[in-house]
Amino acid sequence: MAQVDYSVLDDPNISMSSFYPRQGWTPIPEGVQDYTVNVGDDIGLSCRFFPVGNNSPTILFFYGNGETAIDYDSIAPMYNQIGINFFVADYRGYGKSGGSPSFTTMLADANTVLEAMRIVLGASGFQGPVYVMGRSMGRHSAFELAAKEDPAINGVIIESGRPSLGQFTGGLGPQQAAELEEAYRAKAASISIPVLVIHGEMDALAPLDDAEEMFRDFASTEKKMLVIPGAGHNDLLFKGMDEYFTAIRDFVFG
Repeated sequence: MAQVDYSVLDDPNISMSSFYPRQGWTPIPEGVQDYTVNVGDDIGLSCRFFPVGNNSPTILFFYGNGETAIDYDSIAPMYNQIGINFFVADYRGYGKSGGSPSFTTMLADANTVLEAMRIVLGASGFQGPVYVMGRSMGRHSAFELAAKEDPAINGVIIESGRPSLGQFTGGLGPQQAAELEEAYRAKAASISIPVLVIHGEMDALAPLDDAEEMFRDFASTEKKMLVIPGAGHNDLLFKGMDEYFTAIRDFVFG
């Protein structure tokens, strides 16, 4: 896959209409581990790991633009309950991470976080398969990793996502925006590893039609899609918790 220069999207006037960084951290819950991943320039990303078993699969999770890792203190145990280790990383400027977020560093940092997580897992004796999951804005990081066809990634889960740069192209000229969108869609469509898409039927921010098109275009021959009836962009767990976690469990455990 040809490399695309997305640096124009790092213009603060563009980035700050897409990122909503929130600072904050909580005491470590029992049995949970905190890590800081160095991404260069003396910047560390805060990460939280919710382990359940050394032979269990692990999900590396990238969240939406207004969330933080600690927002998942109450959700991660649900992954543990279905036998999955859950590793969530903050973006720059979020949680207790340093720096400021930008589009290109978000993609680069996803690779660094994955490698750091592998080291953590290996050093602690975790041997299960690894999956990547992106929710909403987190799709950018998930696509970045999934499109590389890394044999160490067993599959990707996209929740409330779409094959679009979204607000990141705001302020660009029409031709430049269209060219970047085309390249981005091609990147998403090239994903050939197993894919699970979870989406709300009534999602107004990422319309279901876009998610269905994304699903059809994935190169993967092993793909599944769950549409949660009546759910919007941010209430999938409230509207369909059982279906949500059943789909993830079945996808990961086959």
